[in-house]
Amino acid sequence: MRLVQFMGTGTGRAARIAAGAALVAGGAVAGGGWWLLSVIGLVPIAAGVFGFCLLAPLFREPLRGRPHA
Repeated sequence: MRLVQFMGTGTGRAARIAAGAALVAGGAVAGGGWWLLSVIGLVPIAAGVFGFCLLAPLFREPLRGRPHA
């Protein structure tokens, strides 16, 4: 649950974007059949940019986090 809460913060969003960028760069540098790694890296980038967490449903949390009271 703490991981999902962290991913909802600005730092968590930046971490998702950075991880996705690392996957894209790794796939681009490796070349050959590693292009799929670059495509997979687009998922955490999109998650960070658009503010959703794909792990949240595994913890029975909403994709976009809970509204602040």
